[in-house]
Amino acid sequence: MSDWPVGLSTGCFYQKSIFDCLETISGGGFSMIEVCSFPAHLDYHDLEAVRRAARRIEELGMEAYSFHAPFADHIDITAPDPGQRNAALNEILQAAEAAAILQVRYFVIHPGPEHSGQPGCQERFQRMENAASVLNKIATRCHELGIGCVLENKLPHLLFGSTSDILWIMGGMNTVNIGTCLDTGHAYLSGDIYNVMHKLSGHLQMIHANDNTGNYDDHKPPGEGNIDWKRLLTELSQIQFQGGFILELAGNKEPNIIMAEARRARRYLRDISRRLALSSPPTVSVAKKGKGSGLDIGT
Repeated sequence: MSDWPVGLSTGCFYQKSIFDCLETISGGGFSMIEVCSFPAHLDYHDLEAVRRAARRIEELGMEAYSFHAPFADHIDITAPDPGQRNAALNEILQAAEAAAILQVRYFVIHPGPEHSGQPGCQERFQRMENAASVLNKIATRCHELGIGCVLENKLPHLLFGSTSDILWIMGGMNTVNIGTCLDTGHAYLSGDIYNVMHKLSGHLQMIHANDNTGNYDDHKPPGEGNIDWKRLLTELSQIQFQGGFILELAGNKEPNIIMAEARRARRYLRDISRRLALSSPPTVSVAKKGKGSGLDIGT
């Protein structure tokens, strides 16, 4: 059983500057963060501001584990129009440059537009090919910058919200420098979180951890919705997942309440992990060695 690290997304403070919340997060006991790309929070076009953020994160003894690429209706890497598609590519590449300055491990991308609706078969196939082509360029640039590129499963009602769509897009890419990020809330709303997890497991690098009751993507702390976290963590252990958890919590409360929820959620996940570890102690086998015998201890 792995003791997975648990960090916090700064997205729970997306409406205020990152410089106004880093001390709150650090003081709340979190040293590992995912940096939100919302412009009012951190303008990734302003590389000097990004450098200042990187210095402040280091001064506080924190680690920027991941950076969430921008997502909006107009940032559409699947768009039929080449001009719109190239504009989306350039926007995401600018964010990747900021992520590299922050020295993150992972650059998290939504692999499609942020609107619902299903186009006709021909347009759908073309959009998937467009996504694969653009993501090739993004993943290649991320590799050059020394950061990992991961695709996040989206809400099921959005275009390419199906896990099979993500896997098709990954299969259509030329590069193998691509991984996945499991968003537990999105997966639960799909109706089969465990199937989604197993489909992504061959490429799984990190987890966006949040909960809900199956009705709305309200980013509750783990343990306060309907997800069976014991089962989920058990199955993650069985597939030997080795990444980190980033708590993605709603930001509509006072900072002290958000941080209390974050600490409670981290404790909840660690308690489950500890209990699972205790239920699977190290094994001890006895092997003969020549004329004597010895103990071969493994985990």
